[in-house]
Amino acid sequence: MTNPRATHTTLTLRDADGAPLAHRDVTVAQTRHAFGFGCTGFEFIEHATGEADRTAFADAWLGLFDTATLPFYWGRFEPERGAPDTARLRQAARWLRERGVRLKGHPLVWHTVKADWLDRVPEDEVERIVRDRVTREASDFAGLVDTWDAINEVAIMPRFDNEPDGVPGAIPALARSLGRTGIIRLAFETARAANPQATLLINDFDLSEDYERLIEDALEAGVRIDAIGLQTHMHQGYRGEEQLLGFADRFSRFGLPLHFTEISLVSGALMPPEIEDLNDFVVDQWPSTPEGEARQADEITRMYRALATHPSVEAITYWGLGDGGAWLGAPIGLLREDGSSKPAYDALCALVRGEWWHAPQTLRTDTDGRVRVEGWRGDYAVRLGDAERAFALSGAADTDIAL
Repeated sequence: MTNPRATHTTLTLRDADGAPLAHRDVTVAQTRHAFGFGCTGFEFIEHATGEADRTAFADAWLGLFDTATLPFYWGRFEPERGAPDTARLRQAARWLRERGVRLKGHPLVWHTVKADWLDRVPEDEVERIVRDRVTREASDFAGLVDTWDAINEVAIMPRFDNEPDGVPGAIPALARSLGRTGIIRLAFETARAANPQATLLINDFDLSEDYERLIEDALEAGVRIDAIGLQTHMHQGYRGEEQLLGFADRFSRFGLPLHFTEISLVSGALMPPEIEDLNDFVVDQWPSTPEGEARQADEITRMYRALATHPSVEAITYWGLGDGGAWLGAPIGLLREDGSSKPAYDALCALVRGEWWHAPQTLRTDTDGRVRVEGWRGDYAVRLGDAERAFALSGAADTDIAL
């Protein structure tokens, strides 16, 4: 497959008077990929607010990833009605943005990790409260978080009744009342009204034809969806390149960017195949093993090579850098609990910040001040002496820069 990320441009470098900077040695370096190499940013909240020192973790994260998903699970973000955790998350968002990290919020509407107080609200008030919640978060974080999972796992939402407290959920009831297309419209149109510049995703783990029909129905109803999220947690084993690329091929028919939003690979024993709901698998310990770590490194390399070069895929988010506190207690992280790196971390670094990265390189301009730059699409900088200018490698044939 031809790599759609690789491209080139010819820089023409000029001085302040417009004269070409001929026969000069300039340094060109990449600063960020256009492709979103993402990971959860949940762990940065306490670090950014000064509640915990996670400097080593942050260095490892920033040494590999460029896009962070921040948690907006309603039950944790606003466990007490009227007291959202806005200030802490804004501080974490600013900390990450200052370091050049792109941000996504997850999720605005979801039936799980619910706000228990919402279930006690009169049914005829729920829709207004959900709209107010979406408006508040999309507005309060505009300019910091401009990408959102607008609605999460709506394929199952209207029939979801597996609440641990046995109390019927207000969100599934609302989804039944409005219908799946109706609640998708609520999430997308409310978020877009609050932040017209936002990129809004629909996101699901159900990658069956049902999800395709759901997307098709919403688009036909006039709902504007900016990108499609595909979850691929692999606690029961690697799905393989053929199946993952098959998902990408199927969902590319909508002509929308695809984000593999929640990816995980186990570096220990695999979850038994007979488990249908991954949440039902509960063990006291789930250790990482040398054999599992070798397998994880091989699988993550193959997976990223396949997905990152599919023309419809624009982002991949790995679901957790470290094992500590990982979903279901599984050893899915790229760092062990003691913070040491697993082979998968090193293997992914070798791709994202090695093979696919334009490290600082000295190039010499020709008589017309031109120099050709090749690499993955993204943000770059060119330096001559103390002067430095940013430019984008985006496929444009020529770029003029005054230094």
